[in-house]
Amino acid sequence: MQNNISEKALSIIKKMQQNELTESVIYKKIAAFAKGKENKQTLHRLAAEEKAHYEIWKNYTGIEMKPQKGKVLKYTLIARIFGFTFAVKLMEKGEEAAQKEYTALAEEVPESQHIKEQEEEHEQSLLAMLDEERLKYVGSMVLGLNDALVELAGSLAGFTFALQNTGLVALSGLIVGISATFSMASSEFLSAKSEGRDDAFKSCSYTGVAYLITVVLLILPYLLFESTQYIPALVCMLLIIVAIIAAFTYYTSVAQDRPFASRFFEMACISIGVAVISFGVGILAKKLLGVDV
Repeated sequence: MQNNISEKALSIIKKMQQNELTESVIYKKIAAFAKGKENKQTLHRLAAEEKAHYEIWKNYTGIEMKPQKGKVLKYTLIARIFGFTFAVKLMEKGEEAAQKEYTALAEEVPESQHIKEQEEEHEQSLLAMLDEERLKYVGSMVLGLNDALVELAGSLAGFTFALQNTGLVALSGLIVGISATFSMASSEFLSAKSEGRDDAFKSCSYTGVAYLITVVLLILPYLLFESTQYIPALVCMLLIIVAIIAAFTYYTSVAQDRPFASRFFEMACISIGVAVISFGVGILAKKLLGVDV
């Protein structure tokens, strides 16, 4: 069959054949540890569809291929660490580029149109399929993360100029951060309880853990730099804030199909803005109160 199509088309088909087989294996591996009967069934269905596409392309190439072990390992690890929802949707995003190749093949390979339609159905199936527990608590994680970024970043920035000593800033930030962690977690617990929810403890746990991790990451620069290097520590802390916001926003944008840029700039502007204002407050407080630490 390959004699009836161009070399360029055959090259595209080989690439797609390899990709379909690899993704089929990835779906099966993720299904093995994904929670929920419906999730497992849908993942297996997607794996079967990808394998069927592989067989169609094999009719053209006449080549038996093996899955890409590196790609299989990559997405399996991502699924275990960040959840199967994120891993599968991240992988499916790569199929957007393949749509153009399907269109280019339409004239020479009629089956490409059928496969294209099935690939488009995958996204809809995924949206209906994925019911991962951790995504139910994204709101709780956002609450803990955002509050820690805004409140602690502001406090650390204010302490930085007022105290001008990385050790004292770290100590003050740690006290504030730990206290605020318990405060936020308990508030989330009481809020969930008042709404009659049975998952109050889980909800407050996600909030508390997100807050505590953020506290540790923001205080870390003040523990690593020398006591007199409070400005470099502050700059490093601000960079960590941007990195945390970028990473978390990217995660939620992929897992929940939400826009990345607008949400990233919104959170970044709020957190950095509060830090700048608090830094100014620290300068004023030191001058007005005449305190010299």
